[in-house]
Amino acid sequence: MKLTILYFASLREALGLDREVVEIPSQVKTVGDLRDWLRVRGGAWESALAQGRSVRAAVAQRMAAPDTELTPDAEVAFFPPVTGG
Repeated sequence: MKLTILYFASLREALGLDREVVEIPSQVKTVGDLRDWLRVRGGAWESALAQGRSVRAAVAQRMAAPDTELTPDAEVAFFPPVTGG
């Protein structure tokens, strides 16, 4: 399945890119699976998407939980939590 992945703010800076189109393996079915799969790349990926690190996700511009299922050609965005004041 092909996905477009967008990275925002500190994630974009850490990874050195703002978007990529990837072909994911069939076992990657949820947002949590995708994050785990990306983290296995190592280096900046492992650090930026580390377990316990606060990273939010959206699928098709809707907030998504780790168990949100992925669909073909979906746009998935990862970003740090936003604080306001």
